[in-house]
Amino acid sequence: MSRTKTPTWRRLDNAAKIFPPTSNKHDTKVFRFACTLKEEIVPEILQNALDKTMEAFPLYASIIRKGLFWYYFETSSIKPTVKEECKSPCSTLYNENSKSLLFEVSYYKKRINLEIYHALTDGVGALQFLRTLVFHYLLMQHEELKEAKLSLDYDASHAEKEMDGFKKYFSPGKSAKNPSLGKAYRIKGERLEGDVLKVINGVASVKAILQEAHQYETTLTVYLGAILIMSIYKEMARKDRKHPVVVSVPVNLRPYFKSSSARNFFSVVHVPYYFKEKEPEFEEVISYLKEFFEKELTTEKFQLRLNRLVALEHNYFTRAIPLILKKPTLWFAHHLTNNEVTTSFSNIGKITMPKELEPYIDVFDVYTSTTKVQVCLCSYGDKLSISFTSPFVNSEVQKHFFRTLTSRGIKVEISTNIITE
Repeated sequence: MSRTKTPTWRRLDNAAKIFPPTSNKHDTKVFRFACTLKEEIVPEILQNALDKTMEAFPLYASIIRKGLFWYYFETSSIKPTVKEECKSPCSTLYNENSKSLLFEVSYYKKRINLEIYHALTDGVGALQFLRTLVFHYLLMQHEELKEAKLSLDYDASHAEKEMDGFKKYFSPGKSAKNPSLGKAYRIKGERLEGDVLKVINGVASVKAILQEAHQYETTLTVYLGAILIMSIYKEMARKDRKHPVVVSVPVNLRPYFKSSSARNFFSVVHVPYYFKEKEPEFEEVISYLKEFFEKELTTEKFQLRLNRLVALEHNYFTRAIPLILKKPTLWFAHHLTNNEVTTSFSNIGKITMPKELEPYIDVFDVYTSTTKVQVCLCSYGDKLSISFTSPFVNSEVQKHFFRTLTSRGIKVEISTNIITE
């Protein structure tokens, strides 16, 4: 059977269109997935594993070009090259004045890093790429694993991986948008020099946190989301409490719609919490989040939001505006939305690998560039990785968050890329 020829160009999906005109050195729109093994990385084998992985993800061999009306992906002959880590996390990948791939693979001691530009894919798509990369690396590194005839639980075809979920599930007609929340509380402070991100990572037991969450009859996500809101509240001046703390929560749409896409396919839900005169009880915040998620995280609600976003893209007037005029409009819309958000909280969920590979893998991590304070979670086995990224020198919110966990008897192993007093 002959392989379908790889297209020379592709449209950006609906979610991807906002990233090229709004990326800059302060907010690169780059996120990182990392997998730490229990042995030192061998660069040559990692390069061979990357070459093998690229065969299954041809879209990742793309660069972004500017058209008259929109940006688009163009297939490139550039070969991705594994490098030892030498840059700050989530550094710039996309530059509209140069031709370069939209992802990088690097290593540091026992850790494999995948950094990727958000226009190419979302967290779930990037995770499938990294899982495939680690899978091939370990099979190439250990002869005994080759004989086990292992396989990943991600066997989507090229067509399924490159499917634009927004386009496929768009339904003209009824639509809805997130209600305008007005100005949200904003975390402020002195910024680190040189557009550097501070990463503070905590690793804790999934079982221990679930035990605490179950005492409140809630999920891990709601439990930790409530701790985040309370941690922010502790840093708010009294005059600022008139503004809500708005948590932006990216939601993977694949479980709501049948999709195995390795491209962007997500929605964003803004969760506002309004404070009263007195300090809220922890149970009140949990109850609010539970009720909010039960109401908003439904296929029907996501369908309405998807319809609205894609309808804007299909609007004749919007399509007819040249890209040079679209760019400032998109940037301004992004700026307004940004002012309606305090923080972002993203839970990638449970990461799995074939059981035979478990003795070789320690932990997975994920975090992203931001102009605010952002939290990303993922778990592997019993290790939950909680990563905060921030451009600020101050890290009081992060301290409140992790101290809340430790005060409840949960052991947390903390690491950071920047050491300050």
